[in-house]
Amino acid sequence: MGDTVILSSDSDSDSDSDVSESEMEDYRDKIYLSLKGGNLKVKLSPQAFACPYCPNKKKPSFQYKDLLQHASGVGNSNSDKRTTKEKASHLALVKYLQEDLADSASEAEPSSKRMKTGNPIQVCDQDEKLVYPWKGIVVNIPTSKTQDGRSAGESGSKLRDEYIDRGFNPTRVRTLWNHWGFSGTAMVEFNKDWNGLNKALLFDKYYRVDGHGKKDWLKKDGGPKSGLYGWIARADDYNGTTIVGENLRKTGDLKTVAELNEEEARKQEKLVQNLTRIAEEKKKNVKKIEELVLVKSEELNHLVEETEKTLEKYNRELRVMRERGEAYDNRVLADHEKVKIQIGLERKKLEMRGYELAKREAHDETERKKLAQDLAENASKNSSLELATMEQQKADEEVKNLAESQRRQKEELHEKIIRLERQRDQKQAIELEIAQLRGELSVKKLMGLDGDDKIVKEVEGIYRGLTEKEEELAELDKFNQTLILRERRTNDELQDARKELVNIIKEWKTPIGVRRMGELLAKPFMDAIQQKYCEQDVEDRAIDALQLWEGYLKDPDWHPFKRVKLENRETEVEVIDERDEKLRELKEDLGDGPYKAVTTALLEINEYNPSGSGDACVDWLKLQEDGNRTE
Repeated sequence: MGDTVILSSDSDSDSDSDVSESEMEDYRDKIYLSLKGGNLKVKLSPQAFACPYCPNKKKPSFQYKDLLQHASGVGNSNSDKRTTKEKASHLALVKYLQEDLADSASEAEPSSKRMKTGNPIQVCDQDEKLVYPWKGIVVNIPTSKTQDGRSAGESGSKLRDEYIDRGFNPTRVRTLWNHWGFSGTAMVEFNKDWNGLNKALLFDKYYRVDGHGKKDWLKKDGGPKSGLYGWIARADDYNGTTIVGENLRKTGDLKTVAELNEEEARKQEKLVQNLTRIAEEKKKNVKKIEELVLVKSEELNHLVEETEKTLEKYNRELRVMRERGEAYDNRVLADHEKVKIQIGLERKKLEMRGYELAKREAHDETERKKLAQDLAENASKNSSLELATMEQQKADEEVKNLAESQRRQKEELHEKIIRLERQRDQKQAIELEIAQLRGELSVKKLMGLDGDDKIVKEVEGIYRGLTEKEEELAELDKFNQTLILRERRTNDELQDARKELVNIIKEWKTPIGVRRMGELLAKPFMDAIQQKYCEQDVEDRAIDALQLWEGYLKDPDWHPFKRVKLENRETEVEVIDERDEKLRELKEDLGDGPYKAVTTALLEINEYNPSGSGDACVDWLKLQEDGNRTE
């Protein structure tokens, strides 16, 4: 009896940290091995046992059954006050008591007080009437007198904690009071389920085995009774005239275990029938929904096919329109090229005629007078040509502005077409989404017949979404019509501007002709060759030099420019590189005239065609007064 409880070093090392629920079983096995190895003292004597995990408990020793109930109650407790380690340690103690100390404890315990194993519900009388919800009665609770002579006692919460530690797990312990004060009696309430009945029967068995059951309380042996007496509430308690009977009749009813089984079986059967009926109804609804989904899927597929056909037709028409526009542009460009070629030929003829007139001047005086007259006429034509050049520059500005305006309007029209295509796709997507929402709305309406509030809310949400999509589709249609009207109005304005330009060109009375930008002038070469070689093959030499430098101008790899930064500009500009070898040889060989003609052509090519190809120079048209070729 003098042995003390000694905790091992393993327990001390693990006391600072708790374990998780998943590690609880491993920790229990570890503690069980420690108990089995004798590291912890549990058995103090044949009839006295101690809990090594509750060293500060008021009760230093237990009987075997008391320690087993204590360890089982703590190990299976649902209270947040108990840590996982405490529960695991007490469960290991339960295993150790049952597997290693059960035989020695049963031998030391009198046979009259040994607890029988087995399920209490299975061994109880199925036809015995018990108070439901399950209740236990505790009497002989110590009382004390107050100053006014009334009886007083401790609250039921302390007694409830003791029962929880023993594993009975009551939901409440309610003390009973009368006009004299505390009656010394308490009502122990358990859960309404079968587990609650099991705990109530264990509660009854605990006091009965300990000699403190109902029969022991009612036994009249003449002496005062000590300790608490308890039992499960039965029919005689329910029908009694004491304070216990009054409370039982207010808070419970009499039922047998067999009646509860039958009632539960009826509820179960009714539940199964209801679930079967609901399942059948759900199957019928699912079948209807599947049929409806099939119909809606076919409608949706048909709608998708029609949409694809419409889209294909629209794309085909758009492609035809683009091809027609490209053909028209190509035809206009071809006509323009023909006019340029004709003007170039006429210009060549005029230059050759000038060369011939200059040649005649050196041979015959009479011819020189005629040549002077022709030169005067030619000068007059050149003066007219200069005036026409000024008029052409103004016309060029107007044409350039009109072309730029048409280009911008073309870009805006192209952007509008792209926007219309995007809106068309968006419209088709919204139409498809509306069809899907309508199908889903029909399905949800059919499912909503069961009265499910959630489905009804979903139906309302789908209906609102459908209404919003239809309004959005109407807005898109309205905006689409506005764009179409604006596009037609723009096309009409373009046609009017084009007709006005044609009329303006027709009204010009002076023939207009301007040289090709970037074209090399022949006269400076003729003059330079004439001055250098006098009359020795001047024309052939000039033509050879002219063709040579025209080839240089058309060469994209020859770019005699350099970039310089001017004082009044922040960006760099390109100017003629005077150190270029070819230009330097030309200036040394033929002088400033051909050099200036070549550099002027280079500057024009670089300005109007930065790529450097002489074939892409800007041409000038010579339009007839009647304006027949403007179309």
